[in-house]
Amino acid sequence: MLDRITEIFVEIDDFCKQFFIEWEEYLLSQGKRKEPPGPACGLSESKIMTIIILHHSGRFKYFKNFYEGIVLGLLKKHFPGAPCYDRFIAIVHKVIIPMSFFMISKTKQSKRTGIYYIDSTQLPVCHNLRGKRHKVFKGLAAKGKTSTGWFFGLKLHLVFNDEFEIVAVMLTRGNVSDTTPVPQLTKNLIGKLFGDKGYIGKKLTEILLSRGLQLMTRVRKNMKSLPMSFTDKMLLNTRNMAETVIGHIKAFSSLNLPKHRSAINAFVNICAAIIAYLFNPIQKQHLQKISYQLLIS
Repeated sequence: MLDRITEIFVEIDDFCKQFFIEWEEYLLSQGKRKEPPGPACGLSESKIMTIIILHHSGRFKYFKNFYEGIVLGLLKKHFPGAPCYDRFIAIVHKVIIPMSFFMISKTKQSKRTGIYYIDSTQLPVCHNLRGKRHKVFKGLAAKGKTSTGWFFGLKLHLVFNDEFEIVAVMLTRGNVSDTTPVPQLTKNLIGKLFGDKGYIGKKLTEILLSRGLQLMTRVRKNMKSLPMSFTDKMLLNTRNMAETVIGHIKAFSSLNLPKHRSAINAFVNICAAIIAYLFNPIQKQHLQKISYQLLIS
């Protein structure tokens, strides 16, 4: 997305200008912002956000290589006054609030089509054996289990529409059940919601149905299959594409949480990875081609 850097920055900058005007009204009148130690940064919050989002959209494995090679080199004219790498890392936490709200505003721009897919993915923060002595995410991460096995970390819950745009996102501890955040994630959605067997639950189904959202999942071996139209069966079969989208997000961005030494900086990067996908969502035709190639391979 380096060719769209101006377009991305303008959208982020317009949001930040309006956001900080409203945000200042909620701050204490006699309070003062605590600036990080060290010399003043030559980048605004909107430029810091743009740099991090660009990193997650360009298949760069290491942020240091991206920052020193691309930002301080190729894009130097776009970011005059950019500090050194160490100083930039020290000020990343400044954008956690605007980055979070910008991510929420972008998800609200996604179309409400009436057909939605829900899924979750694990975000390990360290090896399972080091979970008890892990310090960076202490009190935030937990040991959980998914279909691929045990892990120690966080869970990212996502809801897509049938055009595979993200309409809702939530981050929880690793031991939180997939069904727990569903009511909050889907509170403004009406139509049909397709998920895997991990979302089976009579109480959850009744809660969603009372709000106009019908939950549909595959059944387990010891359960009777419910009557379902041919169209709904086809839509349920395409639910696997949600896993393809999540795999695309994790592969295309750099969601490597164990490398972070600050939980806040890690959360900033998670938000940036979601925003990077929202700026350039995978196309439905391309996604169907990927799924077909996986089937025949």
